[in-house]
This record gives sequence, structure tokens and C-alpha cells, in this order.
Amino acid sequence: MHTSPDPAVLYPDVAVCGSLATALRAEAEGCLGPVPVTSSDRAPLLHATVESALPHRGPMQINAWSRERGWSIRGTEPFQSMALIEGRTDNLAQVARAARAWHDGVSLDDIRRTAPFVHLTGRFEVPDNDPARLTGSEWQHLRQEAGELEYAWQETYQGLIEEAHAEPALRALYPFTSHWALRFSSSTRPSLTVVGPCLTANSDGTYGVGRGMSSSDLGRFATAQEAVALAVRHLPSGLGPTTLGG
Repeated sequence: MHTSPDPAVLYPDVAVCGSLATALRAEAEGCLGPVPVTSSDRAPLLHATVESALPHRGPMQINAWSRERGWSIRGTEPFQSMALIEGRTDNLAQVARAARAWHDGVSLDDIRRTAPFVHLTGRFEVPDNDPARLTGSEWQHLRQEAGELEYAWQETYQGLIEEAHAEPALRALYPFTSHWALRFSSSTRPSLTVVGPCLTANSDGTYGVGRGMSSSDLGRFATAQEAVALAVRHLPSGLGPTTLGG
């Protein structure tokens, strides 16, 4: 059984400071200024949180890796707790620069320019939680994510996402995935209202349509266009605009 190294051994500089929050400030050489940075009582060497001055941004989570030296970040919007930015680096000074930019309300694109290790998830900020824009943000995330995948069936999956997005009846619904199966909701997170069938991109290059997760009981097709067309025909009638979940 593999055990993780003692954090004090993997991060001796952080251990000397007493917490990741304190080490982050020391590494930042004043760039964090009055930015609120806290560490957890449970694992102060491994976790830190940076608040944002913007109400539509949640705290940025900073986590130290347990098996090798490095850190990951995750900055979310607070209503759905979905990531707007992520990133992994072994440079704590870069983490500090990203944290300051997140706190100060710097645009997502400019955060990435400030700290190049930052990865934009494709979601955009929706300060008023408008459900139509949250839906559009999630579609943008799924399309970007599909294009970045490195799995063998990446082209099949990306084709499914793009074909579904091109269909207005599906584009108006809030999309979500599980195990690479595409589903739809008439409300946003955090409380999804699942409607219509499930679409799957299969490893053999075919596309499935089913009533349940990863099922193809409604049909299996050679093209994403055929699968999407069937999914549209199985949507319930009378669907209105997507509503805010929760």
C-alpha cells in the first residue's frame, strides 16, 4: 500500500511558516497585501482559501498535492459551485499572483495572462444568475472540454456535443454529463430537473439514445445527427425557458 509522504517533509518551507496561507504570503513578497488568505485547521500545510472581493465569485481553493510537490487551484462561482478557473503548478509565486487577481476581480482572461498555469474552464461569469446565460455558460464549458479531451473516442464525443448544441431545442436546455453521457435539464444547477433522453458517444464510434444513463434502448446510430434528431422527438412538449435551480 502506498502512503503519502509527511507534508512537513514534502513542504519543509511551508512547515517552517506553519501554514500554507502564511507560506503563500511569504512567497508573494507583499503582492497579496490585505487579501484574506486562510488555512484549514485540519490540514494547514495542505489547504488554503482566498476570498474574492466580487460577490459573484466564491473563494479560490488552493490545495497542495499529497504525493509530489505542487499545488492546484480552483476558483468557482458561488451559486452552482462550478469551476471558472483551475490549474496545477509547482510554483507557489504563480499561485499567489493568481490568487491576488482572483480576489481583485481581474477578468478571467487576464488572470490567465497574469498566471499562465491557470486553465479557463470555458464557463463565463453570470453575476445576476440569469438562467439562460448560466445555460449558455455550461454549453460553452462542455464544448471546450470536449475539444480538450485526449481519449480515443474524443472526436466521437465532441461530435455529439457539437451536434446537440446546434439543435435549438436542446441548446435551450441546461446540459450536464456523467460518464461521458449527455443529459438535459429544464433548470440549472444546483437542482437539476432532468428532461428528455440520454445521449451517449460510444467507443465504437456509434451514438446511443436511451431513457436511462448510458442506455441505448431508444436507438443506436452511425451519426450524431441521427441520434440528436431522435432525442429531440422524445422531448416532452410544453417546455418553457430554463429556470434557476435551487
